[in-house]
Amino acid sequence: MLDTVKLNANGVFLVDGKLSNSADIAPAEARKNTIAYSILNAHNVSDNDEALRIRFDALVSHDITYVGIIQTARASGLTEFPIPYALTNCHNSLCAVGGTINEDDHVFGLSAAKKYGGIYVPANQSVIHSYAREELSGCGKMILGSDSHTRYGALGTMGVGEGGPELVKQLLKNTYDIKAPEVVLVYLTGTPKKGIGPHDVAIALVGATFGNGFVKNKVLEFVGPGVKNLSIDFRNGIDVMTTETTCLSSIWETDEITKKHYEAHGRVEDYKELKPGKVAYYDSLIEIDLSKMESMIALPFHPSNAYTIHEFVENADEILAKVEEEAKAKFGKCNLDLRSKVKNGTVLADQGIIAGCAGGMFDSIDEAASILRGESTGNGYFSLSVYPTSVPVSLELTKIGVTADLLSAGAVIKPSFCGPCFGAGDVPANNGLSLRHTTRNFPNREGSKPGEGQLAGVALMDARSIAATARNGGIITAATDIDYEYTPHEYHFDASVYGKRVYNGYGKPDADAELILGPNITDWPKQYELADNLLVKLAAVIHDPVTTTDELIPSGETSSYRSNPLRLSEFALSRRVPEYVGRSKAVSAVESKRRSGENPEELMNVLSKVGNAEELIKTTQFGSCVFANKPGDGSAREQAASCQKVLGGFANICYEFATKRYRSNCINWGILPFTLAEGTEFPYAEGDYVFVGGIREAIINNKEEFDATVIRANGETSSIKLYVKGLTEDEKEIILDGCLMNYYAAQNK
Repeated sequence: MLDTVKLNANGVFLVDGKLSNSADIAPAEARKNTIAYSILNAHNVSDNDEALRIRFDALVSHDITYVGIIQTARASGLTEFPIPYALTNCHNSLCAVGGTINEDDHVFGLSAAKKYGGIYVPANQSVIHSYAREELSGCGKMILGSDSHTRYGALGTMGVGEGGPELVKQLLKNTYDIKAPEVVLVYLTGTPKKGIGPHDVAIALVGATFGNGFVKNKVLEFVGPGVKNLSIDFRNGIDVMTTETTCLSSIWETDEITKKHYEAHGRVEDYKELKPGKVAYYDSLIEIDLSKMESMIALPFHPSNAYTIHEFVENADEILAKVEEEAKAKFGKCNLDLRSKVKNGTVLADQGIIAGCAGGMFDSIDEAASILRGESTGNGYFSLSVYPTSVPVSLELTKIGVTADLLSAGAVIKPSFCGPCFGAGDVPANNGLSLRHTTRNFPNREGSKPGEGQLAGVALMDARSIAATARNGGIITAATDIDYEYTPHEYHFDASVYGKRVYNGYGKPDADAELILGPNITDWPKQYELADNLLVKLAAVIHDPVTTTDELIPSGETSSYRSNPLRLSEFALSRRVPEYVGRSKAVSAVESKRRSGENPEELMNVLSKVGNAEELIKTTQFGSCVFANKPGDGSAREQAASCQKVLGGFANICYEFATKRYRSNCINWGILPFTLAEGTEFPYAEGDYVFVGGIREAIINNKEEFDATVIRANGETSSIKLYVKGLTEDEKEIILDGCLMNYYAAQNK
């Protein structure tokens, strides 16, 4: 893997498509010749090319995010969707949990598309990113999605995944505000050998970049002689996984293969050639030699836990022992037993899944079927499920006989659905090992419930190696070790499928259309502006290296309650700090008493440690707080922050935020995004308090450093410095107003 993906932190020029350490042009000027900057600057409505204010060409959401987004936008003055906005139904499409509430959300989505002029994609028609690739992408365009895997760079489209409030801003004709990002050149050479697929390249890339933060919040730009050797699905498969590197976005040079995609989808007018200028400068470099790529596996519990399959099988007992140790540390009372899968020098898996925006694409399923043609998945514990990414893809696979080949081999064909990626489909047995060509393998992404003694694990592999494993009855096998014949089929897209089922009301809003709200769809509870002073009580203290959004608000069974803020908040941190909800509610109850004019004893005692309690209690907001070393890796869903706010949370304290999108979610929900200086100790525990005096005035005056006082549960006090760096003017106002909804309400008065 080290020979395959090489990192160079130094700046580099690309001169006439070739790498160079120097050029007769300043880096700042040559940076403007990157594809990324040409697109960003074309969408920047500010007069400052360092502080960008971006307006997107289209928006996409799915059915665990669009209800909250539309409800927030409604409360902020929405009258119609100003740009194409696709509402897909690919997460709650099972409609099997929580009574009628999932289908109620879908009915709401269609009614909103009619009322505000949106695009409604019914359940099982397409996963969110497939629809965007097929119908919304375009060379030089930008798309914002309320899903972290919003990545369409291989189609010449810069996709950005963010929390719902950022889409609300676009719906209200405001902007996405960011500092001009660094651009990382991903230089591809060589040709993948037979059996290598996009997930192999993606896992190697994530393994090389996630842990060291090499590309965090940067844009990856893919160019080089190796690009022409990859099909469009291969490129898409790598591209969608760039999210797991924590980059901001991605873009690829385009060519005749890209053009063929747009021709096949009847949108050739959306193609144009994109390539760097004659001399372009990049802030750093990643070199990938595709010809040296090996079949890869990413073991639980992160896509960056990467090994070649050969290396893994050879050292399986030792490697799986580390996975079991991590599971024990995370889920004390559960014992994950994966070493029992090691038998006679092989490793047995229990399940294979090929699904979603990464695995369910035409080429991957087509080649997987070639590996399995005339073979059998066996009648033992191993099972194989295949989810084509859209109905058009499924239809074409059926027409050319691929579906028949898979069914004949023992695979099960399922509808377009994202469930296996977030824990709502094909849940394996306790202690099961599931191999998935999906985007993530975080804890519980397979649907297990460690709190109830149920625990399984997911390893990510490419569809080709999953098919090879299925052919061997569940013995983990690299596709490069299998002898098979494969002649790629040409893909034909049938647009009539969407014409018969998808409602496209863009540009045709009907103000008189009824918005249909099921009984589970509720408005956001009232939020209050930031007070003069802030007192927070630590309700969760997490010292893990990284805390994912899945831990902040679990995926899977919680998705049925995404339209009900109060019910959803009951799940906050339930899989990591089960006591968090009760602690936060207790804090919120005390704050309610303070707001009603009472002087709760708890507050009086704590505030007396920092000043005149009788005066301070009138001007000091009291809420809960989460400390984590590095929170927010993973999903873009805003509920990771909104649930904290609904429960009375007012601050996060950390050393750094894992992603920009989680920090943005906190800000948009009025949660102070405090950071600590590197090396600062944080020896405090749940039940301790942090007081920040004069916080409102400090934010108004652009202060970024705050002197805070920690009041321990035993009454001892100590000082600590907190930071909130780089707030934009809009972000300042959002925090001062208490949340994005309040900010818009204030503007509309």
